[in-house]
Amino acid sequence: MRRLIVSSFVSLDGVIEGPMTWASPFFVGENVDHALQALSNVEFFLLGRATYEMFFARWPEIKGPYMDRINGLKKLVASTTLKTVSWNATLINGDVAEALAALKRQPGGDILKYGVSQLDRTLLSAGLVDEYHLSIVPTWVGHGKRAFDDVGPINLDLVGTHRFDNGVVTLIYVPR
Repeated sequence: MRRLIVSSFVSLDGVIEGPMTWASPFFVGENVDHALQALSNVEFFLLGRATYEMFFARWPEIKGPYMDRINGLKKLVASTTLKTVSWNATLINGDVAEALAALKRQPGGDILKYGVSQLDRTLLSAGLVDEYHLSIVPTWVGHGKRAFDDVGPINLDLVGTHRFDNGVVTLIYVPR
């Protein structure tokens, strides 16, 4: 059975919006190596429409072991407004929870989603999220959407931690 893992950068003040501007200085060396290793059992990359459009505009042009792996993954794009997708992607324009539940029941690699978004409300209410990997970045952003703003109340159990030399700590949680 596949797992659905949601991974996100979170600033010290809880911001998740715009991580490419504030988290990038911390995504180096051992952090990139760890992220690449975390992709070893990932088969699908799940994106909502807004994230897909943002990533697709930039990421296919970026090279290197980590980005080559991301760019090579099969993508699943949840959207009711897009008509077509590319970048090795398949459009999920119907019941996202039903489509993902069916995919999770199949053998194969994990499904990874970056960022905590409105889509998580649907995923959590359907019991589809297996783990949250929250990388706490030691910086203060001061403005922007905060983690779980779109989701609402949630209870999680801490099941693992990973500390990096640059002060980033990844906390692994499972929904209760």
